[in-house]
Amino acid sequence: MPDTPQHWRRVLGVFLVFLRLGCTSFGGPVAHLAFFRTEFVERRRWLDEHRYADLVALCQFLPGPASSQVGMVLGWQRAGWGGLTAAWLGFTLPSALLMVGFAYGVTQLAALQTLPLWQGALQGLKVAAVAVVAQAVWGMARSLCPDAARRALALAAAALALGVPWWTGDGTAWGQLLAMAVSAFAGLVWGADWLNPATTDPSAETDPGFGLPRAAGWVALLLLVAALLGLPLWAAGGDSALLAQVDGFFRAGALVFGGGHVVLPLLQSSVVPSGAVSTTDFLAGYGAAQAMPGPLFAFSAYLGAAMNPAVLGQLAPWQGGALMLLAVFAPALLLVVGLLPFWDTLRQRAGVRTAMVGMNAGVVGLLLAALVNPVWPSAIHGLPDLALAVAALLALLRWRLSPLWVVLGCAGAGALWAWI
Repeated sequence: MPDTPQHWRRVLGVFLVFLRLGCTSFGGPVAHLAFFRTEFVERRRWLDEHRYADLVALCQFLPGPASSQVGMVLGWQRAGWGGLTAAWLGFTLPSALLMVGFAYGVTQLAALQTLPLWQGALQGLKVAAVAVVAQAVWGMARSLCPDAARRALALAAAALALGVPWWTGDGTAWGQLLAMAVSAFAGLVWGADWLNPATTDPSAETDPGFGLPRAAGWVALLLLVAALLGLPLWAAGGDSALLAQVDGFFRAGALVFGGGHVVLPLLQSSVVPSGAVSTTDFLAGYGAAQAMPGPLFAFSAYLGAAMNPAVLGQLAPWQGGALMLLAVFAPALLLVVGLLPFWDTLRQRAGVRTAMVGMNAGVVGLLLAALVNPVWPSAIHGLPDLALAVAALLALLRWRLSPLWVVLGCAGAGALWAWI
């Protein structure tokens, strides 16, 4: 990208739009993907439905926070390396700052969360996430599941994602992975029948991909392997408790599938048994993280800031928070930069393209599964919640209101309901 004022204005634009999303995107990683789709596919048209679904499908297969990885690629596509950095920073900064602030004042901020108005506003935000995810399911199903076969495949993927345990002790989201694998297999078997001029994106044959250079891909993969092998050796060879935590957070970010809540047991196993963070403080931060927008991986900033001073050494709590935040997100960056250049080439092959047709239907199924559980049961507890969700969905689908106004309106309605 040229180093020009226009380029840096574009980088600033990426930062501002992701900063707004980082302040308003509640509901977990799948809800984040729904917010992204509304913003970048429908409103800004940075990419089309097919390319977005391809990107989501790839990031579902990668370890790490899928929504943040999708955001990084969108930032890269818009404004190069500056855009990639701006997208991650804008989306992560609000929740990270809130979590570090919570670590500095656990007692005071915990009391705030008991206020009825706060609880009502938070409930409204959860209801807004129901409407946003439902809109994404509807919109993507119309585009990516235009026939009965693909609609059936999406339902099967949703059933697998719901029927297989979401995560196990090793941090693997088996339901998600199995659903995407079955969808890819179905695409390989029947996808050629679905690839026809009436249903195929006309730009598929000439799509240049996302444009990440292969040289950067090789460097990123080498750095990832070097860190995975080198950090444990470095930590074992020294007596630095802080370095051992950096290693634990890096491995959590590199080896966990499913993102979000799936990373929590790995972080817990790193900080609690070692005494870096007490069980009480860990649970207090976990509770606060449920009320935060943006990626749940930002919980790492709280853990870094809440660590025992003996572990942090010369670092201030906010510096510990920043260090652990970088440690847990670094693998996500290295993985997406390392694999996307090769994915751009692979996705042009006929077999991969047919598999992607099936995986696109699988993405719709994953969104539907997330709507069924956990988005719906965590938000809809009675007729008032249901009525608010229906109103929010109508505002998005019929009146075409911006998700920002829908989110703010739901928060206000929730607070008002709690007040009266």
